[in-house]
Formats: sequence, structure tokens, C-alpha cells
Amino acid sequence: MTVIVVIAKECLPGKVKTRLHPPLSLDQAAELAAASLDDTLRVVAAMPATRRILAFDGVVPPIGAAGFEILPQVDGGLDERLAAIFDSCDEPTLLIGMDTPQVTPALLEPVFTDWAEDIDAWFGFADDGGFWALALAEPNGDLIRGIPMSHHDTGARQLDRLRGAGLRVALLPTLTDVDTIDDAYSVAGIAPSGGFAVALAAMLVPSESEPTR
Repeated sequence: MTVIVVIAKECLPGKVKTRLHPPLSLDQAAELAAASLDDTLRVVAAMPATRRILAFDGVVPPIGAAGFEILPQVDGGLDERLAAIFDSCDEPTLLIGMDTPQVTPALLEPVFTDWAEDIDAWFGFADDGGFWALALAEPNGDLIRGIPMSHHDTGARQLDRLRGAGLRVALLPTLTDVDTIDDAYSVAGIAPSGGFAVALAAMLVPSESEPTR
């Protein structure tokens, strides 16, 4: 019996994926973020979760979140927002972000099929030093509060916190978070048939008015 939560922002120009601008416009960056979120929600919808939650910072949830519970994010830093999500759950909970559209059911399956009695948490590093997935058998926001987020060692610090609390942690595969255009190319290559890859490819097609070289 596992809850799965996606944490996401409303995909508005200038509010999401601004590091993709340039070469993408702010509108394109927001469109690509929306495609990433849609791909993620599609995978989550296919998992055998007892509850599916979108922890949302925004006003208008994406269409792909139909059937999800919408949980408004609390104010504060990312550590506080993540902590509040876990504090709101009372059964084993898996949290993932919206920046890994290459995620597949197979990558998440161990959390639903291999959660043995000797595993208290699952953890997935992002290759930028952060993390893309965290699952806790007994959700407790205090395991996250105070961890400096968006640093090169955020993932290592979070893992140390879990192990320091005596939790037995199993690792999920390391994935690439989409932050830069190079990340976007890499992820699109891993999942070329996903909506993210299709959206990125469309943005890279020269317009008819653009001179050819």
C-alpha cells in the first residue's frame, strides 16, 4: 500500500525552466516543462498506488492530473515543502519530481514490489548531486527539514540524514534532472518517444522564415 506524490510548479513562462532560455524562449521552456510533467504524470497514473497526489505550486493543475488529489504546497524553502508533503501522509510514500520525464514504471516498480521488511526508504540520486526520488515507509518530514536544497551535495546530505536516523536505504538508479539544454538533449535521447522528446524536437525545427545555411 503506497502513496505516490509528484511535486510540481504550474508551467508558466518565466516561472519554470528558465535555465533553458536561451536557446529556448521562455514560452518554449514552459511548454517543455509542461511536457515533462505530463510524461511524469502518465507514468504515475499507471502505478498501483493507493493514492496519487500532485503537490502543486500554482492555480490551474495540468489536465494530466485528472484523478489525482491536488495538495497545495506550503510556503517556505524546498526542504520545508517536501517535509510538509511527507507529514501529510500516513502510509508508505514515494515522492518524485517533474524534471525526470524519462522515468518509467520499471524504474519505480521496486518501490511497489520489493519493499521488504529490511528496507525503510528508497532513494534515487540525480546526476547533478540532488535527488529525483525519495520513498519512506514511515513518512516523517523531520528527515528532510534543514537539508540545503539545490546544492551539489544535496543528495549526499539527504542520504546521510536518512542513514544517520537508522533507516535502511535501498537505492534507485541515478537519473538526469532536466535543468539545462544539454540535459534536455540527453533525456530526450533516453526517451525519444515521450512527449518531452517530441516537444523538444519540434522546438528545434527551423521556422520557414529562417534562412538556411
